[in-house]
Amino acid sequence: MGLTYQMKMKIPFDMADMNGHIKLPDVILLSLQVSGMQSIELGISDKDMFERYNLVWIITDYDIDVVRLPRFAEEITIETEALSYNRLFCYRRFTIYDEEGQEIIHMVATFVLMDRESRKVHPVESEIVAPYQSEFSKKLVRGPKYTDLKEAVSKDYHVRFYDLDMNGHVNNSKYLDWIFEVMGADFLMHHIPKKINLKYVKEVRPGGMINSSYNLDGLESHHQITSDGEINAQAIVKWQEMKKD
Repeated sequence: MGLTYQMKMKIPFDMADMNGHIKLPDVILLSLQVSGMQSIELGISDKDMFERYNLVWIITDYDIDVVRLPRFAEEITIETEALSYNRLFCYRRFTIYDEEGQEIIHMVATFVLMDRESRKVHPVESEIVAPYQSEFSKKLVRGPKYTDLKEAVSKDYHVRFYDLDMNGHVNNSKYLDWIFEVMGADFLMHHIPKKINLKYVKEVRPGGMINSSYNLDGLESHHQITSDGEINAQAIVKWQEMKKD
């Protein structure tokens, strides 16, 4: 197991939705901020990765379990740990605790290294991951099988300049925005995610249009993000009805 790193923070007003819960895409943003701070303290920040190796980290998959969503002004602790790595993939855990130390969100992200110029996946080098003290393991973490959607509900969205990150591609939290937004306000006012599997397939091009589509079967929804006739991301979301406070 690797080094752990924690940060405490309070949920700001602009990260809360109409129900007073943190927006799940912002959970991802905060979590990646914590892992980024760990990398900076270990002397291998995103800037270092680019300047030394011409490489950037990208995320290919998320596996997220939600007990409940923290609320506006609630103090949470985000803990992260680089779990393991193999020739191509690195696995990182994020755990969010409430003020009583109860685990309320658990997330595992799969990272790969990408050459910034060629945009091709680069093998993981031991010297890059050594500061995190994570274990080498040949075991691959496999997500669920995703199927193409038929007769789905869909909506188009324009890819805006502020959807892009400093690497020039759509920030991975934005995909969750598109996945949730298409569900509609009435559904989102009464449901929160319980389990999310999200797979990134291909980068969305800046400045274009994407289509977010879904099928809903009971409390399970299947999602696709597509652009230019190709699949960019797929997700499966299991929902839970919101409890009254």
